Amino acid sequence: MSVFADAGRVLFVHAHPDDETLATGALIAWLVSEGVECRVLTATRGERGELVAGRFPEAPTEEFADWFVARRERELAGALRELGAGDPMFLGQAPARAPGLPPRRYADSGMRWVREGLAGPAEDSGPDSLTAADPAEAIADLAAGITAAAPDLVVTYDDAGGYGHPDHVRVHELTKAACAEVGVPMLEVLSDDRAEGEWHDLTPWHPKLAAALEHHQTQITVDGRDVIHSGGQREAMQLRTGVRAAG
Repeated sequence: MSVFADAGRVLFVHAHPDDETLATGALIAWLVSEGVECRVLTATRGERGELVAGRFPEAPTEEFADWFVARRERELAGALRELGAGDPMFLGQAPARAPGLPPRRYADSGMRWVREGLAGPAEDSGPDSLTAADPAEAIADLAAGITAAAPDLVVTYDDAGGYGHPDHVRVHELTKAACAEVGVPMLEVLSDDRAEGEWHDLTPWHPKLAAALEHHQTQITVDGRDVIHSGGQREAMQLRTGVRAAG
């Protein structure tokens, strides 16, 4: 029996806009087609992402950060509409904010490449970054978001964070703690395609995935069944996805 067999509602927790589609877009599309209600909670606005070169000549030099954040929020909303996953939720903003606390933003921590395919911590993460935040505060916010979404399952990265991005790893840690606090089962998306778990061939959802990825214009270019990242890296779309219960 599939781990999703009894799930009527699933919450996906991700670090940055576009992660939800790159890592789990086809999985979301499949679940929605099966009648499962899916929502996505995103921890940051991906403030430190690179911009696809030459695509946005209208991007302002002054106040670029504000333009970039607003653009990434719109891209996320568009991708979620394409996937059928409702409106975006952001960590630190109601309903994913602990009761009694004013709204806050968790910022993208940034990363650096340790070697091909493996990211590590940036050397200049700011004080408002997700990795610099008080874990207890972030866990309380995430627990509030999970409670509000009332899912049967929560899905996020495994402890490798996909490719090691520090925000992905932190989201895994925070989500595991918050799920334990509120008593909701958590599933990990497997980083290693040889790992033991429940694997799904999601090839039929390629058109839906590609359409959702097209919304993330600042970050990627869709090329057939590949995506080309803003830094030039080419990657096959995630059409085979493995999950397992968090240990």
